[in-house]
Amino acid sequence: MTEERNVDAGSDEATVLVVDDEEGLADLYGIWLRDQFTVETAYDGQEALDALDDSVDVVLLDRQMPGISGDAVLERVRDRDLDCRVAMVTAVEPELDIVDLGFDDYLRKPVDRETLLETVNRLLRRSTYDDAVMEYFAAARKHALLSESDDPSVTDSEEFQTLEGRLDELRGRLDDVVGDFDEDDYEVLFRRLSTENAEDDG
Repeated sequence: MTEERNVDAGSDEATVLVVDDEEGLADLYGIWLRDQFTVETAYDGQEALDALDDSVDVVLLDRQMPGISGDAVLERVRDRDLDCRVAMVTAVEPELDIVDLGFDDYLRKPVDRETLLETVNRLLRRSTYDDAVMEYFAAARKHALLSESDDPSVTDSEEFQTLEGRLDELRGRLDDVVGDFDEDDYEVLFRRLSTENAEDDG
């Protein structure tokens, strides 16, 4: 397999790495993104690991791939302490195993062009935020995904309760770095805060 790169060597644009074993889909995402970003594509987990370095700002990562899975790639990204944001773009239904995954966002396929662009831009903005805020966003996204489960054992589980405890801890660390949030960011953050306040009042 080969790695397709659409890279302008003189560009100071953000670099997005698209990882998907469906080559046509990875190429389509690249076409959608390349007018705004430097885009690299990888068609399996090993190619993704080979392409990952400090120049990559955002990774769009499929979970189900032969060989090295998206989850394993994500683990390697975090082990390397690379300063990039990762969005899982996948057909996999989110379950309790996402609690321990270090992603920043989670998109269910099919994903349209507008959603993909908005997600990349949002993750790039979040890269400028305080670490506690970024961690809060990631945890709040997992909480929202799991809260939508039709299986009551999910929200009753020890993993879910631990996640809620972590959200409470992070909430206490939030400060006034939210001045440049956009509407979507406010919705994620304050929907959770409003729910917590309602629960406290109740």
